[in-house]
Amino acid sequence: MKKTKLCELLDIEYPIIQGGMNWIANAELAAAVSNAGALGIVSPTAGMRLEDDQEENLRSHIRKAKSLTDKPFAVNFPLQTPDVDKLIDAAIEEGVKVVTTSAGNPALYTAHLKEAGVKVLHVVASVRHAQGAERQGVDAVIAEGYEAGGHNGFDELSTFALVPQVVDAVSIPVVAAGGIADARGLVAALALGAEGVQIGTRFVATHECIAHQNFKDAVVKAIDTGTVITGRKLGHTRGLKNEFTAKMLETEGSGASPEELLVLIGLGRSRSGELDGNVVDGELYCGSIAGMVKDIVSAGDVVRIIVEGYDRVVAAL
Repeated sequence: MKKTKLCELLDIEYPIIQGGMNWIANAELAAAVSNAGALGIVSPTAGMRLEDDQEENLRSHIRKAKSLTDKPFAVNFPLQTPDVDKLIDAAIEEGVKVVTTSAGNPALYTAHLKEAGVKVLHVVASVRHAQGAERQGVDAVIAEGYEAGGHNGFDELSTFALVPQVVDAVSIPVVAAGGIADARGLVAALALGAEGVQIGTRFVATHECIAHQNFKDAVVKAIDTGTVITGRKLGHTRGLKNEFTAKMLETEGSGASPEELLVLIGLGRSRSGELDGNVVDGELYCGSIAGMVKDIVSAGDVVRIIVEGYDRVVAAL
C-alpha cells in the first residue's frame, strides 16, 4: 500500500483513521485499530453515563489504550463540549500526541495543543473552513462530506465534491471522510488528492466497539437508503432511520422552532440508541455507507481487509 504524508505525519503504517464516534470510541477499539497499523481514536464520553465525570472517563480510556498498544492513537474533541479546555489539558497531561478537533473554531486551542507537541487534525465541511484551519496552524484537515454519520456541515457537500476542492485550496494534508468503508473508498480518496481516509460507521460493527449489539445489528441490516438527515434547523445529523427520525422529520415539516426540536430530542438520546440499544426511539449516528457493512468483524480485520484490497483495486484500474 502507498505510504502517504499522513503516515509520516502520524507515524502510522497505513493512511486510515478511525472516526471519533462520541459514545462508542473506546480504548479497546482505538488500540485494536492502532495495532493493525492505522490510527485509533478515543472519545472522552466513550461508555460513560450522563452523570459520570468526563475528565475521569477520558483519563481512564487513555490509560487503558496505552496498556493495550504502544502505537500512536488520538483523542477526538468536539470543541463545543462544556469544559473542553480541561479535557484537552487532561489529554496533554496523559501524554496524548495526536488529537482531532471538530464542531468549533480551531483558533481556540490549536496553538495550545501545538505548544505541547500535539499534532492537530481538524474536521471541516467547506473550503473556507479548511483554509481557516490551516491559518490557525493545524497539521491536517479532515474534509468530511455529508454522507458521514453524526453531525455534518450545513452546506451538505458530498465527499466526492468536497475533497478535491479542499486539496486544491490548502497546502497541508487532507483526510477524506464520509461514505468510505473499503479499499475502493480509500483508492478513490487518494485519487481525489487526499492523503488518507477517516472511517467511522464500519468500525461500529466490530467486536471491540462497545456499541450495543442492537446498534451493530441495525448497521448490518441497513440498506442503501437506510439513513436520513434530520435537524436541519439545528445542525444536520445523519443517522439510521427509525421511529425517532420519522418523528423528527414530521415535526420539522410542521414548522417547529429550533427550541421545540431540542425539546423533542431531549438529553442523551444518542447515548440511549448507541450504548443502551434503543433502536426505536434512540438516535443512531450512522453514515450512508451502512448498506455496505454486511458483518461484524474485528477492528483489525477491517484495516487488514482494506489494506489487502488496495492493490487489487489499483491493479484493476
